[in-house]
Amino acid sequence: MSSRTARYPGTEITAEEARVGRYLVTRYETELKYSWSSGKATSRFLAGLRDGELWGRRCAGCGRTMVPPRMYCEQCFRPTDEWVRLQDTGRVVTYSVSYVNADASRREGEEPILVAVIEIDGASPMMGLLHLLGEVSLDQLAVGLRVEAVWKPKRERQGAITDIMYFRPSRGGPTKA
Repeated sequence: MSSRTARYPGTEITAEEARVGRYLVTRYETELKYSWSSGKATSRFLAGLRDGELWGRRCAGCGRTMVPPRMYCEQCFRPTDEWVRLQDTGRVVTYSVSYVNADASRREGEEPILVAVIEIDGASPMMGLLHLLGEVSLDQLAVGLRVEAVWKPKRERQGAITDIMYFRPSRGGPTKA
């Protein structure tokens, strides 16, 4: 008895049984339609992204400014109090260099994907966004690197986190197209 059958009781279908069609397999096709509400905080945040703005929420109880915004403070357990427009700049808190694509295939001959947690200026320490980095060399990449958002052109924005194409090392100039 293999460890698999001990853990998952039953009898495995052999390749031969599958080939000759010993077991009935039925496939159903259906059209699933669904919708969801992103809620007050996320809706405002996404609308801001569409407009090229980052928004957070401030808690008067503890003084934290949270991004992404939350309607309730997870430290004070009370409703947050006000909307705060944040900068589209920040610093790298941590990062990852990936030589693997989203489908788990290797990025052979391609530049690695750079992903970082960006602590957003105007938000409380350790409040930020997980996002792609671009226009940065591996030599430049470091914790503490100052970065700025590079936005899609206004006509292409949809109110999604991908309205920010990536963050690049700060240049001090405007980043909106």
